[in-house]
Amino acid sequence: MRLDHLSFAAGPDGLVSTAQRIGGLLGKDFMDGGVHPRFGTRNMILPLAGKTYLEIVEVLDHPASDKAPFGQAVRARSALGGGWLGWVVAVDDIAPVEQRLGREAVNGNRHRPDGAELRWKQIGVTGLISDPQLPFFIQWESPSDMHPSVGADDGLSLHCLEIAGDPHRVSEWLGETVEAPLEDVKVEWVAPNGTPGIIAAQIQTPAGLVRI
Repeated sequence: MRLDHLSFAAGPDGLVSTAQRIGGLLGKDFMDGGVHPRFGTRNMILPLAGKTYLEIVEVLDHPASDKAPFGQAVRARSALGGGWLGWVVAVDDIAPVEQRLGREAVNGNRHRPDGAELRWKQIGVTGLISDPQLPFFIQWESPSDMHPSVGADDGLSLHCLEIAGDPHRVSEWLGETVEAPLEDVKVEWVAPNGTPGIIAAQIQTPAGLVRI
């Protein structure tokens, strides 16, 4: 179990403009990730050191976005002006998570601009919708050399996550201590003053620390 990526919902200016704005702060351009046909969304990504990455995601005018929990979550966050959607934990075997949550994971896929298809299973987005401090889970089915973090610039890494929430609640959700997926990441937990979830991510860049 490890931190896989952070997901940021595009604001009213749209996916490309949001990616340009955040990429400008970090000194690195986001790459086109492709469309998630099962979820009615599309993304742009920025690889980070430590086998993690940032994802900026936008909902599409597509029937799947009204039915899929992930599409619903992105639409709701963007409607509030955009911002951090949540964090995602990678597991080697998603079956125990399915058993613990009492439902099956859903299949996900997207085609990169080079035509290569990425495939995975994910579960737990409904938990994120009801309690945004909770991560959802992903099991990659594509080879590790296709992971979106490949090609990361060593000068970009996640330094700290600021989360409004309760680490004990998140540990219960994970089925083990929250330190398991976040052992290499500094986390600052604060009591929620409103909606729980990611407050900010601090990214180490060649030019210094940037808080988003």
